[in-house]
Amino acid sequence: MSSMLHTHRLYESELAKLRESVLLMGAKTEEILGRGMQALADRDVPEAERLIEIDQQIDELEVQIDDLALMILARRQPVASDLRLIAAVLKIVTDLERVGDLGVNICERVIELAKMPTLPGQADVCELGRLVGQMLHDALDAFVRADPVLARDVLERDREIDSRFARIFEAFVARMMEDPQNVDRATRLQSLARYLERIADHATNVAEMVVFMVKGKDVRHSQRGER
Repeated sequence: MSSMLHTHRLYESELAKLRESVLLMGAKTEEILGRGMQALADRDVPEAERLIEIDQQIDELEVQIDDLALMILARRQPVASDLRLIAAVLKIVTDLERVGDLGVNICERVIELAKMPTLPGQADVCELGRLVGQMLHDALDAFVRADPVLARDVLERDREIDSRFARIFEAFVARMMEDPQNVDRATRLQSLARYLERIADHATNVAEMVVFMVKGKDVRHSQRGER
């Protein structure tokens, strides 16, 4: 009996470590995004350069989490909700790793833009970054709390992000047409906004996995009204 209890406690400890590792990875993606956008506003090149180094930590966490998840699958043969948790984690860390890569791309654009005069419309990109950062935070919070309601709320916000991105992109096209001297700055800001839109897509993927983890329902590729 004591042996079974020990095994159960060890298993619960492994699952707890898995969740904690995902949260740590998520926190680092939030840092590179949130502080990267602040570095854009502050024209802070040293901060952007420092943030780029965080990506290696994110990559290392992805490998560690994958190894732990696969070990649990092999040794414990989980079923039901535990199995869904591990399946969700294996998908979520892939999205978080990609967010880290996009965060690096953002910081690279920040470094370039800091050498140029500010272009009108940059504030709209910063606001987009704030909204995307909130989406990512809430998606991770939904994972922590196993909250499908919050996860579905995140899903509903993706369309607004897409709409804002489209307006930002068109506005910078107009600025390039007005004055060719705007081209370099405008194209970099367009790229930055595109990275943010993609991060929102990854936050949406995380939220979809939370719904699957809690409800056992795959809502990927569902129509908005069916989620």
